[in-house]
Amino acid sequence: MKVKMMATSGIIAALYVAVTFLIAPFGFTNIQFRLSEMFNHLVVFNKKYIVGVVLGVFIANLLFSELGPIDLVFGVGQSVLALSITILSAKFIKGLYQRMFFNTLVFTFTMFLIAWELNIALEFPFLLTWLFVAVGEFVVMAVGIPIMAELNKRLQFDKLI
Repeated sequence: MKVKMMATSGIIAALYVAVTFLIAPFGFTNIQFRLSEMFNHLVVFNKKYIVGVVLGVFIANLLFSELGPIDLVFGVGQSVLALSITILSAKFIKGLYQRMFFNTLVFTFTMFLIAWELNIALEFPFLLTWLFVAVGEFVVMAVGIPIMAELNKRLQFDKLI
């Protein structure tokens, strides 16, 4: 791994953790508005961002989640799955906004893994929990589309890593 990629991945992970910390009470359990999930859109610009985002999810869950190891498995697993699907879709979906919208839908749908985790760990009702976490994820990711697109105009994400 090149030094530039390692440094950029570390910065992305640190930003993910810092933003998660700012709203920690709203980023866990059955009602989630984890603003740091906007960083998931970075893989739309360059697939190499998966390293920093996944590392950020891992560290944030390790530090702030009350569920312990199960959140590392399910939370990180859900991120890896959704980010991988989005990366693979880049061959078929060419427009920036179309890829970010697809990414939003993928993350929203795969929140069933988080609902399953909460069902196992806290005995929350699966379908209702899936609805709540999916709505929260959809809102954050949808709001993140114009924010990340605007940041890209200034930062050129595809060239940073």
